[in-house]
Amino acid sequence: MRKLVSAAVGAIATLAITASAASALEITGAGSSFVFPILSKWASTYKGVSGDGLNYQSIGSGGGIAQIKAKTVTFGATDKPLSSKELAAAGLTQFPVVIGGIVPVVNVPGVKPGQLTLDGATIALIFQGKVTRWDDAAIKKLNPSVALPSKAIAVVHRSDGSGTTYQFSSYLSRISNDWKNNVGADTAIDWPVGIGAKGNEGVAGNVAQVSGSIGYVEYAYAKQNHLSYVKMINKAGQTVEPTVDTFKTAASSADWGSAAKNDFVILFLDQPGPTAWPITATTFALVYKQPGDQAATAAALKFFKWGFQNGGPAAVSLDYVPLPDNAVQVIEASWKGIQGSGM
Repeated sequence: MRKLVSAAVGAIATLAITASAASALEITGAGSSFVFPILSKWASTYKGVSGDGLNYQSIGSGGGIAQIKAKTVTFGATDKPLSSKELAAAGLTQFPVVIGGIVPVVNVPGVKPGQLTLDGATIALIFQGKVTRWDDAAIKKLNPSVALPSKAIAVVHRSDGSGTTYQFSSYLSRISNDWKNNVGADTAIDWPVGIGAKGNEGVAGNVAQVSGSIGYVEYAYAKQNHLSYVKMINKAGQTVEPTVDTFKTAASSADWGSAAKNDFVILFLDQPGPTAWPITATTFALVYKQPGDQAATAAALKFFKWGFQNGGPAAVSLDYVPLPDNAVQVIEASWKGIQGSGM
């Protein structure tokens, strides 16, 4: 498979697929790097079947929110759902696109993918700079059979406005009152320690290059960059690996009908269940209810409709979870409120 994710530090991944036919449209989008690998995969196939192209800039959720509010793109993408009040003020609506997992990744000499286990409390201590070496007692207690080096930990975090950061820091806020009270959760936070990098691409690139490092990325970036992912202890006290099945379990209790009534504001963090991945998330697409370019917005909705109906195998191949049928039904029903959608 052609590599979809650049590992270059600070790189901005941009998917540009231009329409060749005179009648074809170019859909523009920007935002979440979490969702970039699957949008890229879908767009490559969709161009061939529809003629419509997609130009999507992987600039982080904060950038996606800013660009859709500035009306420079057809849709924005964010891993942090906007509140109903914020959506109403901007004239926007939002809906989920796909489900995936956020995973801690490490570059520790001698440690292979899935060999190291961490829990939320220890991750919070590491990212606060309170656990500073890989052979710290807190890490050794969770990994008694792993040979851990006496090596300093280098924390890598996002430097841009990031929905992945929002999800990661929201999870840590649920696990650690110290984190909640002193660091908090948002797309951009005041990190106590660490190296900043742009996008999931930048975090993956830094972790790959810096010995002793730890970061957090959407799972597709961990796999495609051959990074050592970490197993986690979940809410049920069970050790789980990041897989499509553990992401699916975390999202299985979602009440999509209620979510639709609440502007799809929904999180899958720290969910119960022995096989639930604790940092599971979704990306939200943002479009205008009364778009200035109705044809472009209608084309974007057709692209997502195609992805929901036909993009499941591609999503699974990249370790995302396709939205279930009941979610797709209420999402497509919500599009009737978008002017010119044709739905």
